[in-house]
Amino acid sequence: MRSMLSPWVLMLLGALGAPATLSATPEAKGGKAMSLTIRSEAFSHQGSIPTVYTCEGRDISPPLRFEGVPAGTKSLVLIVDDPDAPDPKAPKMTWVHWVLYNIPPDTPGLPEGVAPTALPPGTRQGKNDWKRTGYGGPCPPIGRHRYFHKLYALDTVLPDLGEPTKAQLEKAMEGHVLARAELVGTYQKQQKK
Repeated sequence: MRSMLSPWVLMLLGALGAPATLSATPEAKGGKAMSLTIRSEAFSHQGSIPTVYTCEGRDISPPLRFEGVPAGTKSLVLIVDDPDAPDPKAPKMTWVHWVLYNIPPDTPGLPEGVAPTALPPGTRQGKNDWKRTGYGGPCPPIGRHRYFHKLYALDTVLPDLGEPTKAQLEKAMEGHVLARAELVGTYQKQQKK
């Protein structure tokens, strides 16, 4: 039985080569509930992020896939950050690269280089540590950094928070997280010749 999917979702599923159907409940074969997952066809968990997604490349967002969204989820949140700033040997802060909230729960993922106008309907953006909305790719000043792509399933649609910081968004999410998933990529700037 086919789900009623928005044209945006059908387009994304087609582009990713996935079937244009989603089950109403996140069940795996054998009837066991699936865990929330986030993955990318561009890099594996703990793998190196390709240069195209960094300040040394096109600085565009990588393609992401979301699966196993639990029943009762009303919205998704995506936060991408780097806990190794400025130097992984002596980190002093977590640098925030991307903040999205109120992503519809039936969203199967985000395509590569997604433009703000192409985000799923209702999705809101927060501010990154460059004090702007949108994606800012890896640009580590020294060493190999880790970039955490964190996906949260919430039991609510958050109120309009404007363009919140990561801290403001995390405060608004308190008590509403049903599940959490992580995809970690790494990056080190190319050696100058």
